[in-house]
Amino acid sequence: MATNMKENGFETMIVKYLVENNHYEEGSNSDYNKIYAIDEVRLFRFLHDTQYEKLAELRIEDNEIEKKKFLDRLSKKISDDGVINIIRKGMKYKNKTVDFYMVRPSEGNQEAKESYDKNIFSVTRQLRYSNDYGRLALDVCIFLNGLPIITMELKNQITKQNHDDAIRQYMTDRTPDELLFQFKRCIVHFAVDDDEIYMCTELKKEKSFFMPFNKGNNNGAGNPRNPNGLKTDYLWKDILTKPCLSNILENYVQITEEKDEDTGRKSYKQIFPRYHQLSVVTSLLADAKNDGPGHRYLIQHSAGSGKSNSIAWLAHQLVTLKKDKKDVFDTVIVVTDRVNLDKQIRDTIKQFMQVSSTVGWAKDASTLSTLMEQGKKIIITIVHKFQFILDAVSADYKNKKFAIIIDEAHSSQNGSLAAKMNIAVSGNVYDDDDEFEDKLNTIIEGKKMAPNASYFAFTATPKNKTLEMFGKKMFDEHGNPILNDDGTQKANPHYVYTMKQAIEEKFILDVLRYYTPYESFYHIVKTVENDPLFDKKQAQRILRYYVEVQKVAVKEKAGVIVEHFHSEVHNKIKGHARAMVVASNIKRAVEYYMAISRLLEERKSPYKAIVAFTGEIKYEGVTYNEAKLNGFPSSQIEKKFRKDPYRLLIVANKFQTGYDEPLLQTMYVDKGLSDIKAVQTLSRLNRCYPNKNEVFVLDFQNDPADIKTAFDKYYKTTILSGETDVNKLNDLVDEMEPLDVYSDEEVTEVAELYLDNADRTKIDPIIDKGTERYKELEYDDQVDFKSSAKTFLRTYNFLSSILPYGSMDWERLSIYLTFLVSKLPKPDNGNADEIMEDVELESYRLVAQDTISIKLEDKDSEIEPIPVKTDVGIPVPELDTLSNILASFHEMWGNCEWTDEDRIRKQIAELPDIVEQDETYQNAMKYSDAQNARDESDRATYDAILKSLVSGTELYKAFSDDIRNKNNQSFKKWLLDYVFNVTYKPESRE
Repeated sequence: MATNMKENGFETMIVKYLVENNHYEEGSNSDYNKIYAIDEVRLFRFLHDTQYEKLAELRIEDNEIEKKKFLDRLSKKISDDGVINIIRKGMKYKNKTVDFYMVRPSEGNQEAKESYDKNIFSVTRQLRYSNDYGRLALDVCIFLNGLPIITMELKNQITKQNHDDAIRQYMTDRTPDELLFQFKRCIVHFAVDDDEIYMCTELKKEKSFFMPFNKGNNNGAGNPRNPNGLKTDYLWKDILTKPCLSNILENYVQITEEKDEDTGRKSYKQIFPRYHQLSVVTSLLADAKNDGPGHRYLIQHSAGSGKSNSIAWLAHQLVTLKKDKKDVFDTVIVVTDRVNLDKQIRDTIKQFMQVSSTVGWAKDASTLSTLMEQGKKIIITIVHKFQFILDAVSADYKNKKFAIIIDEAHSSQNGSLAAKMNIAVSGNVYDDDDEFEDKLNTIIEGKKMAPNASYFAFTATPKNKTLEMFGKKMFDEHGNPILNDDGTQKANPHYVYTMKQAIEEKFILDVLRYYTPYESFYHIVKTVENDPLFDKKQAQRILRYYVEVQKVAVKEKAGVIVEHFHSEVHNKIKGHARAMVVASNIKRAVEYYMAISRLLEERKSPYKAIVAFTGEIKYEGVTYNEAKLNGFPSSQIEKKFRKDPYRLLIVANKFQTGYDEPLLQTMYVDKGLSDIKAVQTLSRLNRCYPNKNEVFVLDFQNDPADIKTAFDKYYKTTILSGETDVNKLNDLVDEMEPLDVYSDEEVTEVAELYLDNADRTKIDPIIDKGTERYKELEYDDQVDFKSSAKTFLRTYNFLSSILPYGSMDWERLSIYLTFLVSKLPKPDNGNADEIMEDVELESYRLVAQDTISIKLEDKDSEIEPIPVKTDVGIPVPELDTLSNILASFHEMWGNCEWTDEDRIRKQIAELPDIVEQDETYQNAMKYSDAQNARDESDRATYDAILKSLVSGTELYKAFSDDIRNKNNQSFKKWLLDYVFNVTYKPESRE
């Protein structure tokens, strides 16, 4: 007889293995009570064998009325509390507690073993579960003592069906209208084929969420080839064995409660461990039992791995871990910077033991002593206190055995965690700029590993120090150490759940799939006759800084952000999408907040922005903090951001790491990011959420190649016109006036004295007042004022010759500033000031590059060990002339080449006015839609360019040939976009 390769053959194979190898009983439809959704026969057999006296006293077995009452109550309790709690805690019925499961015995407890052996694990195939539709049948149902705990729908790829068909069947046919499939009455539902397994803990028709229950293949999704059978046979050969399933029931499955702080409404979630969670915790427990205290374990778990649950499950089981009938550890200490993890661990452990007598919160070493005396088995602390805990572990409790679980090294949401851990251990002092993870390593490295403590370090981004401290040495298949060229042994994590697998399994989103880099095009001119020498590398950095501190840069970028958010983002996630703006420092964040808030108000946007930073800042003469700018306490930022009208969160260091907000859909980056900071910052976007199908990154600062390099370690572009706008003069005045360097009276007096040919002794004292006020400014404000003043002078001198009108205010200010700037000292920043004194920003443009998808390398990545610095002394600067430095800078950051740039600028500046007068275009704006208006704008622009031939051919040729800059940006597209964006006024529509 040929092999049955059909679906029923697949079913037969699984059921046969469960019965013959896992010693399950096979049930039948006649045993199943559809009214209560239980295997009634086995339920009462189990109760009879384990609690006969209770049944007799309650008269449940011999009295049908009592039996019905009992079953009615049982059914209601399962619906209310869940089958998990019934199995774990039993049920009070009248004056008795009836148990529905006997726990696994401890080592050497024969009586408990005999009780456990009375548990009945059974499997029923083709279960006809429906009371209304008798022909509906479920492929496989697994019962424990008559209570259903697992269902399975099986599909066979050979007959052209797979797990997707099984999932579809659960969503359409296996609905919560049926008692068996109601929430909490069954623990988990598996969709199984011969290659993959998916699971769901709450069936909600088409809203049911199925997660993969796969091992992973090549650090990605799926399962590896199985040389000894089907790829998915680990389900029935390993997971569904009695010991493993009992372990899951006793130590992993749980029902969690979440409460809405605003409405008070409670919601519940049923948890079943994912394969990798079960695997890592089981593996760590086995190693800890075998190794005993005094060891280190590194777990590289990507975001989306369910790390918090893994930590909670590990902590509670380490407490009860025994070897030779003795506790392996006396106390488990969980070190985290996430205060909310305390509640999560408590809520998790509450499922398994008395939490009040088990868990404590240690804020210092003395609290630790108190908690130890109280017999607390799990102590949670934040990293700020970790050094005290270490001291106590190694000094006061040398005879105690500790397991120390270290949570992910995120930066604190209340400021840089690094700035708060100001400690030194055994002479090892860390730098204030070091990240949390580095500091923890410094603390630990400063002490000889205490033989009474084991460390379990969880991280998504292990550094070289982390691998060296916690990783395990690598050996080949023959047990030989795997060495580097220098003879040192390689190390890797003990357990890995990769970013690649998390993305492929759709637990997190790919944050690099839609990545738009922006480039800033500057033209800086030399303002000195001579050609001074500067350090080439330092000068490049200083020039970039000089440009970026100009407020024009922030304003241009803020315009891009606000426009992009309203056109592309706000309606995502069914209209709930949020965005984050990452600023380089607090001052930039405040400038962004001011600029974005002003733009939102100007366009009458329904949305608002929030700014987040730590401490206070004096900005334009006013001292600000978060609360003063936002209008509500700092503690409410996260809560407010989830509710309208708040949609944009502008941050400076805060919320860049460790912030979990699933509604974040877009990130605007204006800060240099590299290595782990890049991964952790951009990963704020990766959290999944219903209807959140993609995320966007707009990056004003970083090279995509650098971002790729950073992510590879842990895996696996509208031009805004830089042309001169007369209102820039008003903007510059707005930037200078709040700094209070001069007054209107002083400006008027100096202008009057000068024009009256007054003696200089009358003018200089007034100018000197402004100079002294300037000296009192902070460095950044000095830079802002002086650069704004110089820009005002240059811009006004240019515009005053071409404007059809004049301004007495601007002329007076120009006279005053001409004298003042000449007296202003360089901002006190050494060589940087010399360069900035000798240059001016002539133009600034922001150009979006093509949106790209950054593909990561599908391979393991090796990172170098901690470098040992061998060079000493001050590095010799590479000197070059200012002219060469500027030429190199323009080559790097872009400079569009024109034969007669001034003529081109003038022609481009005049185009919008010409196009705006086109009658057909005006009518299109009034009476047609945006697309028709755009078509007429493009036509009118082309006509205007044709007419410009009388004054030169360069603009027409550039437009017709569609020249491109070094970044392959289209001039034609930019020019058409520019004219339309300036001229289109939909509000003129009738």
